[in-house]
Amino acid sequence: MSDERLRADESVTKLLKMAKALVKDPEKESKADRSKAPLKIAVLGTHSIQHFVGVLRLYLDRAGIYTDIYEGEYDGINMDVLDDSSELYKFEPDAVILMMRYSDLHMDKTSDVDAEMAYLKNLWNHLSSIPGVTILQTNFASPVMRPFGGLESSYTDSLHSLIRALNMKLTEEHPSNVHIVDMEYLSSVYGKSSWFDEASYFLTKQGFSLSCMGTVANEMTNILGAIFRHTNKCLVLDLDNTLWGGVVGDDGPLGIEIDPHNAVGEAYRHFQKYVLSLKKRGVILAVNSKNDEATAKEPFEKNPDMVLKLDDIACFCANWNDKASNMQYIAKSLNIGIDTLVFFDDNPAEREIVHKFCPEVTVIDVPADAENYVKALDEAAAFEWASITKEDRERSDSYIQNAKREEMKSSFVDYDEYLKALEMKGKCGEVGEGELERFAQLTNKSNQFNLRTQRYSEGQIADLCKSDDAKCIYVSLTDKFSSYGVISCIVLKRGDAAGFGKEDCFIDNWCMSCRVLKRGVEDFAFNAVKEEARKMGCRRLVGEFIPTKKNGMVESFYAKMGFRPAEDKTRILYEYDLEKDTEEKKIWIQKQD
Repeated sequence: MSDERLRADESVTKLLKMAKALVKDPEKESKADRSKAPLKIAVLGTHSIQHFVGVLRLYLDRAGIYTDIYEGEYDGINMDVLDDSSELYKFEPDAVILMMRYSDLHMDKTSDVDAEMAYLKNLWNHLSSIPGVTILQTNFASPVMRPFGGLESSYTDSLHSLIRALNMKLTEEHPSNVHIVDMEYLSSVYGKSSWFDEASYFLTKQGFSLSCMGTVANEMTNILGAIFRHTNKCLVLDLDNTLWGGVVGDDGPLGIEIDPHNAVGEAYRHFQKYVLSLKKRGVILAVNSKNDEATAKEPFEKNPDMVLKLDDIACFCANWNDKASNMQYIAKSLNIGIDTLVFFDDNPAEREIVHKFCPEVTVIDVPADAENYVKALDEAAAFEWASITKEDRERSDSYIQNAKREEMKSSFVDYDEYLKALEMKGKCGEVGEGELERFAQLTNKSNQFNLRTQRYSEGQIADLCKSDDAKCIYVSLTDKFSSYGVISCIVLKRGDAAGFGKEDCFIDNWCMSCRVLKRGVEDFAFNAVKEEARKMGCRRLVGEFIPTKKNGMVESFYAKMGFRPAEDKTRILYEYDLEKDTEEKKIWIQKQD
């Protein structure tokens, strides 16, 4: 929600009233799915957080996230965090929010920055003893006052320079289970004079103006949602009057508005540049346009002022079908869930059709003027992710390269010859620091090829990696076109640690990116599973399938891999005798050490 909409539509009084009503009668007021276990969140602050906790609960509920929130005492961070026997640790939160203010800092010289950073790291280290915990740490909004006046940015020991230095250290040195909430950015967008309310701080110790609570709560809701719930992958774009001004079928590829020498054309180029920046960070781009395909592609091919090129588009869908049907086609073509698509179209009628017939799709409310397109898409926060990995940055290109694989595939009559021609190379091993972030991301984002759909935070995976009773196995893949990075994640547990026999190895979870289906990766990964299970001294593999709305494609996976149904009336279990394992499948993946 933009700051303008927050100010116009929802006053502080209204937010606080709604937050109070939610606590008083959650069964009536709640929009969250309360059939699931609540997300346990602890909110700790050096300033008053009582009102903010209520508004945060309201925003999380609006996002469909059912929560159980622990509210720390005023200025109680040290009391809660540094005492291992405190109520915080008994609560066992999934996430801890640490809210701080510039007035908490004691910095007069540059060396003080290191001391403050050491203090924060000490807090994070204590909290990381909580299994699987995620920490949201606010950075510091610099105040309006400038003791050095106009020289504030000219000296490294000025207040603003010291705060900037500390904020940069937070960015550079935070561990993977810590996420930085950018209060400096939010205060700048909102306006420093409106953000800080010193009278309220002195009177009630409010860390920022009450009018800003919705902005902060919305930001934290987006971050928590990305970590624990849902993320979008693909931006689907209209063309005429969306990527350029005018109609290419009428104006021609050189007559459309995309000229950098006039204001209208520059507005569309500005939007294309923003879209390209999303693609570079890993967002997949697709086109959904009512147009003849050849005509729709002409601006990309013939107009030199276009920022986006055809090679940036992973799926180009231009025809005269309804756009809701095209959305289904795009999701199927890219082999991703339709609920991971974001639709941007200047035509409100088209947006309404997609919203009605594809309710899972995130539909952006596009403004009338192109100069506001970037603002609308950016404020929608449709592509909030828990992290951005190397694999993410390469993802969009890998989908584009997949079209070349499909083109090559059509030239082969024999599928094995096609697989051989891909020149695939695979690597498998135990998860280390270099694979941890991607391993956690894939286990939390994979829905279709996911046998038990177990979610793990980075902290939980790190704990499993250290355990003598568990193994976290990754598989990475490259071929002649591109590198996929880590594309399969498997968690193994000793049977006696998972409720089975001592000589059993339980597959706690097995997930894989659907981009590499039917390439033999599952067989390659299964060989690694058997090898690791034997190293653990196990004689039998036990697998389980837990059905969800999205993982029907792997319902018969274990049977196809040679497992037999195990006798159990309450769970869908399969077993594999490692001592009788004789089957060898031809795999066109060269193993790398």
